[in-house]
Amino acid sequence: MRNILIIFLSIIAANLKAQVPVDLKGFDKKSGVQAVVSDAMLNVEWPAGNAETGKVSIDLNKTNPLIGSLGIGTKEKQYTIARNLDPAVILTVGKRDLVSQNGWNIFFDKTAYQKYQSYAVTLDKTDIKVASNGSRTEITVNGANAGPFSGSIQFTLYNGSPLMNIAAVMSTNIDSLAVIYDIGLTSRESPWQKLFWADTEDFMRNVTVAKMDTVEMMAVKYRTIIGQGKEGNLAVFPAPHQYFYPLDNCYNLEHIWYGENYRSLLPGFGIGIRHDLLGDRRWVPWFNAPPGTQQRYNFFCLLSREKDGKVLENVKAFTHSDKYEPIPGYYTMSSHFHQEHVDDVLTRKPLPDMPGFVKAFRNTGVNIVHLAEFHGPGSPRGPEAKRWPELKMMFAECARLSGGNFLLLPGEEPNNFFGGHWMNIFPKPVYWLMSREKDQPFVEDHPEYGKVYRIGNKDEMLKLLEMENGLAWTAHARTKGSTGFPDKHKDEAFFKSDHFLGAAWKAMPADLSQPKLGKRVLDLMDDMANWGYKKNVLAEADLFRIEPDYELYGHLNVNYLQLDQLPRFEDGWQPVLDAIRKGRFFVTTGEVLIPSFKVNNAVVGETTRADPKGNVEISLDAQWTFPLNRAEVISGDGKEVFHDMINLSDTQAFGQKSFKFTQNMKGRKWLRVEVWDVAANGAFTQIVWLE
Repeated sequence: MRNILIIFLSIIAANLKAQVPVDLKGFDKKSGVQAVVSDAMLNVEWPAGNAETGKVSIDLNKTNPLIGSLGIGTKEKQYTIARNLDPAVILTVGKRDLVSQNGWNIFFDKTAYQKYQSYAVTLDKTDIKVASNGSRTEITVNGANAGPFSGSIQFTLYNGSPLMNIAAVMSTNIDSLAVIYDIGLTSRESPWQKLFWADTEDFMRNVTVAKMDTVEMMAVKYRTIIGQGKEGNLAVFPAPHQYFYPLDNCYNLEHIWYGENYRSLLPGFGIGIRHDLLGDRRWVPWFNAPPGTQQRYNFFCLLSREKDGKVLENVKAFTHSDKYEPIPGYYTMSSHFHQEHVDDVLTRKPLPDMPGFVKAFRNTGVNIVHLAEFHGPGSPRGPEAKRWPELKMMFAECARLSGGNFLLLPGEEPNNFFGGHWMNIFPKPVYWLMSREKDQPFVEDHPEYGKVYRIGNKDEMLKLLEMENGLAWTAHARTKGSTGFPDKHKDEAFFKSDHFLGAAWKAMPADLSQPKLGKRVLDLMDDMANWGYKKNVLAEADLFRIEPDYELYGHLNVNYLQLDQLPRFEDGWQPVLDAIRKGRFFVTTGEVLIPSFKVNNAVVGETTRADPKGNVEISLDAQWTFPLNRAEVISGDGKEVFHDMINLSDTQAFGQKSFKFTQNMKGRKWLRVEVWDVAANGAFTQIVWLE
């Protein structure tokens, strides 16, 4: 009897020892969330909106799957969507070239073609912390490891929505690493009866889950796979823009997966999202992972009691169904596309009346598309016998394909005369050649093409911009072919001119430790203001071929231009250039909108004065889908840049609000505003100047 008692007590002691300690000191019991430890489970319930409650149970036994159950329900009944799940993460770790070009801002890297190694993240469950942060609850499970990385698995629950983020928050002490990641949920026995997704033509598809020894990877729309259990659905999807590192082509690279033993690294049956290791088979820079940074390899889940994949409609709402939402008084514009449509026409490739790239933009709610033709094909430097017909064809095709609520604008990335790479736009068709012989005139009248220009140097290029009221700006500043620019020519006459707009913004490079996208150009925007120049920053996509079934939205960004109406191509598009030059636009990924922004009563591009104490009144209207993370008031005094953070963690999903607050700007010469959400989607304004 004594031996039996000893064995019994030993088993109890072993179980107690195996149970992971939970720290609730940072949890606010008044947050509307319940967090209770019971029967070796940490049960967290949060208000999920529509009188529903979401629930996640974290298993405190080290040997069991991390997620004991996921569910959603009401006060009357809780519905279990799935049991016994593990967050499953693979980090593929390669080497970043920090020497040959421009450090962490590099795009032309060969990471995918060098040595790399893949690691499944393992979790030892050393301890768990639950903390409240505004309207969200963070559950951090420490003890995660993957090769040179270590950290935790973190769950974030959002009050007011059945939304949950799961992240492997990892850091390394090793320098020069680049990472790509696959992520999802696995189970020793699949909890799913069916799986659902939307194919690239936006038709709903499904498969009945059966025993399988393989893995399926698919190109889908909305980047989402849905698992259906006995009592509900779980949608798995990434942050819509942050998940994609920069590429030249936005191919749909089979971003979802399901099946058994994924990549021979994740045992059990799983569903999730993935990256193609070789991307578009061109330059494949992956994600930066600087030493000491907290990288968030993450994805989102949306819980629902509805069956048959209906939860996809709720997922689509976060990106307005991958479309840019119309705003009264604004038209959307996206820039920098090497579609080379003119080359297709001139080489007599079979083309439909409406080419695929035009359909793709129209489907995405882009009103104005600014091309960058002749980036490879074409004869920008002559001979004239080729150049003039090429321009004529570009103008004719832009006119033909414009109409309704869509305007296709000619444009080029000349990469000549000024240094670095740059874009141009004129308010009407202009015939010009990027070379001039000594005996040729700068401008002359041509019997067929009218006025034609021949440009031989940077002074003549500036003169052309002035004569035809055009604009130029630095493309992909401080990276790619613009490494070192516009910094190297900031004292040149053409850069000081109001015909040189400034620069263009894109989420490049990618760094998952940052709560925002495109810091490279946001920093440049501030530097240009401190240099004393009144410059603006446009959004640019910098993409090549586009078709309707590509993953365009994830790689896209837009400018919302303030326009009374969309110009007709045949009348010219001077109002577009006027709005750009005056800064009457904001830049966004699409999920965060800033339709109104004023400092005192001044709008962007204008100048205002602080009161005697140095205070100004800032007002802005914001709309959003994902819960907001923070706003920043960025300002400068001509030497330093100041970032005043506004914590917006109390916001919930799908909101709008008018913000008005006083900020001290004593000694400052300019300010602007950024707003970012929990998925690193965001928007930023142009600059208001201060006397």
